[in-house]
Amino acid sequence: MIDRASSDRPDVFQAIADPTRRSLMHLLTDGEMPVGAISSHYPMSRTAVSKHLRLLQDAGLVKGRRIGRETRYRLDAEPL
Repeated sequence: MIDRASSDRPDVFQAIADPTRRSLMHLLTDGEMPVGAISSHYPMSRTAVSKHLRLLQDAGLVKGRRIGRETRYRLDAEPL
């Protein structure tokens, strides 16, 4: 049995439990996007979107890569 409390990575199912995070993942199925383009699809601040993306990234569901001053995010559904 795996002890989730001792794991460094958040539980994948806890990460996708939030409807906003599921929506973010669906949006990223179309391809890589910067946080500014992602946040334009939601009625929340860019900071709030970044927090959701960070949680998804910590769970291994989203990958981010820096290009210049921006970070582009893409879906990585492997942990599912």
